[in-house]
Amino acid sequence: MNDQPDTAVVEMLVELACRAPSVHNSQPWRWIYSEHVLDLYTDSSRVLGAIDPTERQMVMSCGAALDHLQKAAAANRWTAEIDLLPTPGAPDHLARVRFVHDAHPRSHEFDLLTAINRRYSDRRAFGPVPSNRDLTRYLGQEHYGTEMTVLSAESKETLAKASTLSASVRKYDATYQAEIRWWAGHAFRSGGIPPEALTNRADASRVQVGRVFPEPHRVAATVTHEPVEDESTVVLLETSSDEHLDWLQSGRAMSAFLLAATADGLATCPLTHMTEQSGSRRLVESLAARTGVAQVLIRVGKPMIGSPPPRTPRHAVASVLSAPARATNRRRS
Repeated sequence: MNDQPDTAVVEMLVELACRAPSVHNSQPWRWIYSEHVLDLYTDSSRVLGAIDPTERQMVMSCGAALDHLQKAAAANRWTAEIDLLPTPGAPDHLARVRFVHDAHPRSHEFDLLTAINRRYSDRRAFGPVPSNRDLTRYLGQEHYGTEMTVLSAESKETLAKASTLSASVRKYDATYQAEIRWWAGHAFRSGGIPPEALTNRADASRVQVGRVFPEPHRVAATVTHEPVEDESTVVLLETSSDEHLDWLQSGRAMSAFLLAATADGLATCPLTHMTEQSGSRRLVESLAARTGVAQVLIRVGKPMIGSPPPRTPRHAVASVLSAPARATNRRRS
């Protein structure tokens, strides 16, 4: 039995990892596989300077990809042993991964593997979370140093204020507006959110806590029997501080929640715009029972009836992964 994955296996795992959500589908990651070690780096060429000037969301996006990788590996019988921030003084080097062929996946691991391919950010209104779903169990033991709060329905009013405040601060920021128009709703295949993944203004107005995007020229077809208003639940992930490690870990926790919710038949949409500005971030933090730093909110609920938007494009694995030429490992006798 091979005791290390060959290049073809690593390519498959990285391709699944890159299905992770990233800020405006920027896909800001680089992977290098050499001598049986897989390294994860941020890709500074994909940073959104106005939207994410501290690179917090870029690191969170990479954290989500790292969790996707770990779950994809487990379903394929590999344990991913992860060393976070392995190079002092090199904040772009986020993780070093070694694989051990000793995992024994159960049905839940295969459910999560399926969820990697099914999950998408749904910006439409949701129905309520069914009463038999327990959102608090979606992170399981994988809190990754974060604190999760399931916010009450009454908190939606405060969240709507935070969302409005965030939008008003950015309304006359020409650099931000130009950047979001580039990344949201264009027709290029270099990343970004395609028009079909956005909603028209009428549908977007039903989700009062959503980010305000430029209205695309093309949108997904209208779905019948949709809820009149958004009845989703919002989950908040916080950390004790606001450093690189916190960002990376909150991205991993976000991924764990998203995949578990998807496997349980729920629709999800991460929300980061309310944590980009200090004023709106403080409003969000006031809703949590504990004192912490708000990193990301996740809207979750019953999905709409009808077809989901098409999958957002991803870069070819060859453009984000540097690896030796494919060759099967020799089997040990």
